[in-house]
This record gives sequence, structure tokens and C-alpha cells, in this order.
Amino acid sequence: MLLSGSPLDFVYAFFGGLLASFTPCVYPLIPISAGYIVGNAQNSKIKGFLLSLFYVTGIAFTYSLLGILAVLTGRIFGEFSVNPIVNLMSGVLILIFGLSMFDLFHLNFSLNLKPPVYKKRNYFLALLLGLISGLMISPCLTPILGAILTYLSTTKNIFYGGLLLLSFSYGMGLIFILIGTFGVSFTGLPKAGNWMLLIKKICAAIIVLTGAYFIFSAIRRF
Repeated sequence: MLLSGSPLDFVYAFFGGLLASFTPCVYPLIPISAGYIVGNAQNSKIKGFLLSLFYVTGIAFTYSLLGILAVLTGRIFGEFSVNPIVNLMSGVLILIFGLSMFDLFHLNFSLNLKPPVYKKRNYFLALLLGLISGLMISPCLTPILGAILTYLSTTKNIFYGGLLLLSFSYGMGLIFILIGTFGVSFTGLPKAGNWMLLIKKICAAIIVLTGAYFIFSAIRRF
């Protein structure tokens, strides 16, 4: 199995996912999504850990599949990574995702679905709930995931695409695992506040810079 890019890409993806979990739209939903896990853990940290791990794995599987599909789509339409026109289009699209996080306009592809509530403590159901939640966990992830998937469409490595989204997913799901294990009263969880807006702006700036890099790189090849 060959991987493109640097091994640090997976570290960046993990912390990028962790950062995304603290954005204003995702963060308030954490106690709600974790309610199923905590409610079925029966005050057992081991059961809570396993349930939350299965839940996050379901999310990770969904996003990894999206990453693989993005790479496959790029391969179908040719050598994206060396095509300046496609790189320019990808850069513009990533730039649009980044600007939307600055609230200049809104991108909302949410299906407005609600995850089903299961009353039985079942690891398979936790996995299934994660699969469903991965598709609709928050409209705030649309710009971030869109930017990542657009980038992955310019690569040619299926394993790289899948593992990059896997790292991102477990980074984003770390807080679910902590809450599922230690309960909603987990003391390491900071209170919501203006700091979340700062994190959102940081994510937006990173995405904008990535889009600008693609655009300038494409222009230099013309």
C-alpha cells in the first residue's frame, strides 16, 4: 500500500477534525448525540467507551467512503493532479467553501434529518447510528468536508484518501469518546462561548489559504 503526501498529513487531518468538533454548529450538538451513548452505558466506563468507539467508527467509515469516492471520481476524469485547469477549478471551489465559513454567504446541504433513538445497548446499533450521523452531523462540516473532498479528488491514491478522512473523523470523534466514557459531566469539556467563533475563523482561514495555494499553483503552470 502506497500513500501519497507526508505522514504528517494524517496528524494534521486528526487535529483538523478535533478543531472542527469545536465549531459553533457542531459543539452544541455533542451532548445531544452523546445522550444515546451515555444513556445506554449503564454507568460503565468500559461500555461507554466501546459504545462511543463504535459510534465514532460509524462516522469514520462514512467519511472514509466519501474520501475514496472523491479519489475514484478524480481518477475517472483523468490526471487531475497535473491539470492546471482542474487545479484552478478545485482551488476556486475550496476558496468558496472557506469564504462561506466567514459567513459571507451560507452553504447548507443538510437533509434536516434526526438520528433515530435506540433504547437498547447494542454496539451494532451504535455503529449504525454513527453511519447515519456521519451524513448529517452538522451543516458546519459542509465547507470543511467539501474542501477536503475537493483536494482528494486531485489525488490518485485511494488508500490515502480513505485514511485521511479516517484520521479526520477520529479527530472529530475524540470528544464523543471522552464524553461517552466519562459522561456528559466530563470536566475537560469547556463551556460554549466566543472562542468557538475564533476556531471557526481559524478553520476558514486554513481552507481559504489552501484554495489560494491551488489557484496560484495552477496559474504558474499556464
